[in-house]
Amino acid sequence: MEKIIDITERVPTMKKRRRRRTNLKFLALVTVFLFVIMILLYFQLPYSDIKKINIKGAQLKEDTFYIEQTNLNIDDSLWGFKIPDVQQKIAQHEWVKSVEVRRKFLNEVEITVEEWQKVAYISKDGEFYPMLDNGVVFNEPNAIVPIDAPIFLKFEDESLRKKLLKELAKLKPEVLSLISQINANPSEADPYSITLYMNDGYEVRADANTLAEKLNYYPSIVAQIENEEAFEKGVVDIEVGSYYRPFSDEYSLVDKDSENLDLNDEGSAEVEEGGQLEVENDE
Repeated sequence: MEKIIDITERVPTMKKRRRRRTNLKFLALVTVFLFVIMILLYFQLPYSDIKKINIKGAQLKEDTFYIEQTNLNIDDSLWGFKIPDVQQKIAQHEWVKSVEVRRKFLNEVEITVEEWQKVAYISKDGEFYPMLDNGVVFNEPNAIVPIDAPIFLKFEDESLRKKLLKELAKLKPEVLSLISQINANPSEADPYSITLYMNDGYEVRADANTLAEKLNYYPSIVAQIENEEAFEKGVVDIEVGSYYRPFSDEYSLVDKDSENLDLNDEGSAEVEEGGQLEVENDE
């Protein structure tokens, strides 16, 4: 026989559930209302204004230059500009590789600029202009003789210059820092011939097409040369073959054809693949 539940017994329970649902709805509405009020107050009060503009990664230009490019000012609305528009204004400069603009916290703008790498300088009319690894010559001169990158001399051929800049960008930083000056020595036989003057006193003859591939072995090549008892600084030739000649032989008044140090010549030093140096001396 089924038990009959009196409706009067369920009324208190139903009332409690209804009251709980009503309270939850009211709490949700109050929360949403307060959230909307806070947002409105945030936009109306100075808390939504730009209080700080941070520039990260700038080296070729001052931070103030990039801030001026954005047309943003302190106390402007943090939400009154479009990020793509600001990025486009900065990215239009040929020395800028990429740019990222972010709204940070409640009142800051952070702009991260990646510039093309400075790999050399070129001398023009007594001034030194930075050259970047995308082939661009940065048009602001350096009044002081630069020491943080090699100097290009006699580089009238723009295609050769751009090719060499790309090769320099592939060099290990410790190798790039050893280069003091680079001269172009083009000829009909080899339009890409160059001479590098190193900070450690050596001279390197090379081809612009294969510079990075071969010059990255330079430290190990020099170390093996200087391990010889009677070593003398001179010319490391990695242009076609790979060999070494002391300055006394390279620049002597004697006919160089008869004294050219080759793989089979007396006192020659051969640089093998991988930077291995083999020195041959007569006993």
